[in-house]
Amino acid sequence: MSVDMRDAVRTELGLFLLAVQFLTRLPVPRDLPFSDDLLIRATKYYPLVGLLVGVIGAVVLVLAARWLPLPVAVLLSLAATLLATGAFHEDGLADAADGLWGGQTAVRRLEIMRDSRIGTYGAVSLGVVLALKVTLLTSFAPGVAGWLLLLGHALGRMASVHVIATTGYARETGAKFVVPSVTPDGYRLALSLSMAVLILGVLALGSGAVLLGFGLCILLGQGVRLVCRAKIGGYTGDCLGATQQLGELGIYLGAALWL
Repeated sequence: MSVDMRDAVRTELGLFLLAVQFLTRLPVPRDLPFSDDLLIRATKYYPLVGLLVGVIGAVVLVLAARWLPLPVAVLLSLAATLLATGAFHEDGLADAADGLWGGQTAVRRLEIMRDSRIGTYGAVSLGVVLALKVTLLTSFAPGVAGWLLLLGHALGRMASVHVIATTGYARETGAKFVVPSVTPDGYRLALSLSMAVLILGVLALGSGAVLLGFGLCILLGQGVRLVCRAKIGGYTGDCLGATQQLGELGIYLGAALWL
């Protein structure tokens, strides 16, 4: 392998690990290069990070289901993914629900989203979404549920990447980091990775369940995007969390409707 090739591979690995560091609590090297530009370039690996989180959940679910009732295995799987991500997207869902439905103006809604406390809308939304995930995954055989976790986590994060690529940011600056963005080449790579996961899912589970789930993933993700545009004029990081959660849920709903 040439020096240029090794440098390119090292750079891309660093971007992937930066995406892992941003979206999860999984251990990564402490000396990772960091800059606003690198963080933007790392966005293309969000679906791959989602796949990694899905693998963690699927492995826990399938192994636990060998010795424990399926509902317990599903709950342990959910706990594993929450630990892996630090409930990053779930927190976004709760904050988005509080802000979008609790404020009367766009300015007030954005203020509420920045409040770390969870309100009624956030608690109810988070509780319903988590309950639906557990209930739906419990209705499948462990192997099927495992595959759906891979699809849900990967494609749910692709839904967030799509919102980043097609929607304006609702604030003047990012809350903690640079405003989320993705390059055209990065978007195409994220989409290619997602389509590869989708094809694997079709081969494993059949086209009907997977494509219906994919359709609902798009529908729910776009629904969040439209609500955010209508209520705050764009998206925030919390809206991306809500998009991921609803997109993931769409995969499970579609598969349940088909199977």
